[in-house]
Amino acid sequence: MSANTEEAGSAFDTVKLVVVVALLAGGVYGFYSFADQALWVRLIGLLVVIGVAVFVALQTAMGRTVWQFATDSRTEVRKVVWPTRQETLQTLLIIIVAVLITALFLWAVDSILFAIVRYLTGQGG
Repeated sequence: MSANTEEAGSAFDTVKLVVVVALLAGGVYGFYSFADQALWVRLIGLLVVIGVAVFVALQTAMGRTVWQFATDSRTEVRKVVWPTRQETLQTLLIIIVAVLITALFLWAVDSILFAIVRYLTGQGG
C-alpha cells in the first residue's frame, strides 16, 4: 500500500512541476505579450506568477528537499568562522608578494632562455 502512495505522490508531484513550468512559461509570455502596459505593472505580474510557481514547487517532495538544502546551507554558513580584516589583509599581502616573486623568477628564466636561443641561432651580438 505504501508503494501505491509513493507512486501517486510522485505522479502528483510531476503534475505540480508541470504546472510550475506552465506558470513560468505563461508569466514570461504574458510579460512580453502585454508590452503596451507599463513596465512596473508587467514586472509585478511576473513576480506574482513566479511567487505562485515557487509556492507550488515547494509543495513537491523535490521542492521540500531543495528548501531543506537551502536552510541547511544557511545554517552551515553561519557556523563558518570568517577571518578578521587584519587576517585578510595579511593573507592578501602574502599572496601579492608570492605572485611578484614568481613573476620575477619566470621573467628571469624567460630572459635566460631567450638569450640562450639567440646565441644558439646566431642572432646574438
